[in-house]
Amino acid sequence: MDTSQYMSMFLEEAMDNLQILNESLLQLEQEPHNIDKVNEIFRVAHTLKGMAATMGFNEVGELTHKMEDVLSRFRDGKLKVTQDVVTVLFKCLDTLEQMIKNIEDGVEEEVPIKGIIEELENIASLKGDNKKEELKQDIQEEKQSDSARSTKNIQVELNEYDINVVKQAQDKGFNSYQIRVTISENTLLKSARVFLIFKSLEEMGEIIKSVPNTEDLENENFDFEVDLTFVTTSDENKVYETLMNISEVEKVFIEKIDIKAEKIKKMQIKDKQSEQIKSVIQNQASARVEDIKPKPALVPDKDKESKKTAKKEPHKKMHQSVRVDLERLDKFMNMVSELVINRTRLEQISSNYKLNELNETLEQVARTTSDLQDLVMKIRMLPLDTVFNRFPRMIRDLSVELDKEMELVIEGADTELDRTVIDEIGEPLIHLIRNAADHGIESKEERISKGKDPVGKISLIAYQEGTNAVIKVVDDGSGIPVDKVREKAENMGINTDGMSDNDVKNLIFLQGFSTNTEVTDISGRGVGMDVVKTKISALGGTVDVVSEKDEGSAFVIRLPLTLQIIQVLLVGVGDETMAISLSYVDRVIDYKEDLIKMTNNKEVIIYNGNVISLVRLYDKLGVEKSKNNKNYIVIVKVGEKTVGLMVDSLLGQREIVIKPLGKTLQNLKEYMGATILGDGLVTLILDVAALV
Repeated sequence: MDTSQYMSMFLEEAMDNLQILNESLLQLEQEPHNIDKVNEIFRVAHTLKGMAATMGFNEVGELTHKMEDVLSRFRDGKLKVTQDVVTVLFKCLDTLEQMIKNIEDGVEEEVPIKGIIEELENIASLKGDNKKEELKQDIQEEKQSDSARSTKNIQVELNEYDINVVKQAQDKGFNSYQIRVTISENTLLKSARVFLIFKSLEEMGEIIKSVPNTEDLENENFDFEVDLTFVTTSDENKVYETLMNISEVEKVFIEKIDIKAEKIKKMQIKDKQSEQIKSVIQNQASARVEDIKPKPALVPDKDKESKKTAKKEPHKKMHQSVRVDLERLDKFMNMVSELVINRTRLEQISSNYKLNELNETLEQVARTTSDLQDLVMKIRMLPLDTVFNRFPRMIRDLSVELDKEMELVIEGADTELDRTVIDEIGEPLIHLIRNAADHGIESKEERISKGKDPVGKISLIAYQEGTNAVIKVVDDGSGIPVDKVREKAENMGINTDGMSDNDVKNLIFLQGFSTNTEVTDISGRGVGMDVVKTKISALGGTVDVVSEKDEGSAFVIRLPLTLQIIQVLLVGVGDETMAISLSYVDRVIDYKEDLIKMTNNKEVIIYNGNVISLVRLYDKLGVEKSKNNKNYIVIVKVGEKTVGLMVDSLLGQREIVIKPLGKTLQNLKEYMGATILGDGLVTLILDVAALV
């Protein structure tokens, strides 16, 4: 039987279980005497082992089994939960994760597991070598206990052929059993679980018969119990252990088949059938005699009717959800985007030709497309928790590696972002957190000398702000050393004269810039902050840094909630039409010569008492200036920066679809993409973050 159809389910469940194990181990390290948490970890590891074994991934199963041995020592109280032991278990989880990823990517390269297996064996071998006998005894006791509690007999009716097959198998030294397997009521794909049960048993022997039959099992036309007739050379304990190792199998009852008893049962059934046939013949004969008599009205059997009704009731599903391939979701998004473009074009045509009859219909189409757009946006949204859940483990490892006491506080993990953003935001956050741990948080002794809490605090905060999502990485460390940054900048040939402290702090985002004198495994190569800046800019977002000496630092990331459909302000720059995302626009003012001032050879405007840098877009973009006398200044805010963009005209507000520029034009940093307007013309979308 082919297991490939269940591969996606196995991979998804395996990664979920590994994440649960990571989180649970972190909690156990903080609460080493929490026996409930130990039991939970053991159950999840047991499930993972069973899944791997049934799918044929023996190395994954072997490694998980060794991990299980250590966990059983925790349960028995023979091994204490220490940092060293937990570190080895985390190494085991990392190895398992790499093995699962290799399976997912189709990489045949073997992951070395010999070293980690030896470490696990050394830990498990402490205090007692009778684990296998103890485990075997526990299983036997559990089985006997379950059997004692069961009042149900396994009902697999054997015909003469089945009895002969079983008898021949017994004559040749095979064991024959009747088995009842009960799977969890929370199982989503019952047929998949039954397939894994069949596969495991067929590797040990032969299944003679099943109730329900194969067709009903494949169609999930059964409850949560399966009865089997099975012949094998393996003993009862082996069969029991194999079945209990399969995930979501709750109970297993096994009975040896008694051929003599089965033959007696068969004879009794034949006698009963003969009596029934005689009774039917007699009833038919008496019915012929009574045909002349009036027949009483038929009264339906209430019990039978209720049974029929019960059978007709559809099986209630526990989950009302489906899994959708991401490629299909992206195609759906693109189709909605095209619909928005065509709607805009229709509105333009209606306006040009004054087709009033179309207006009402177009308004309805506009409402429908907007609802559809909102729906597809929500479908694409994922909570940041999918990214944040990896960081507690990372902080724990960094704390051990750097010999610093640190804690991670997470707020707003339920904030949702577009899937595209979620996929890309993980790497920048990793760099920011590692930077905070290495550069920001001081050693325990240094923090005590400063009167701080010996435990350093790193906060990961997320919330929604208008059409943007804000993510903050905050630490209560030493802050960014401005003098050190200036010195490093001067050594790199960067003139810092006249630069404010805030501008100097932002130099850390330059490529190759690092204040570390030594290169370590954590930092010092000068690529981390550069990656952060590049990634965030590519996502249409911004990153700013706020830092105070000995108070700590805060890196503030602002990202658009979605990258596909946005509201823009259309402006004229020369003879060209450009688009500016409304999420950046603060306000628009009229251009006046007396507003312009010069400072440090740069043009600025004074507005409401604030000094704002001025960027003439036609100069910046190399476009010939329009001859009209009327100009406007669009004041935009990018993070903590405020800049005035001088444009020639204002063309209104639109809802547009962002299209990538492609490989030929991808080096044009001033533009984040393009769009198609209602008149069919292609319009470039300005990347405000790159302009300021």
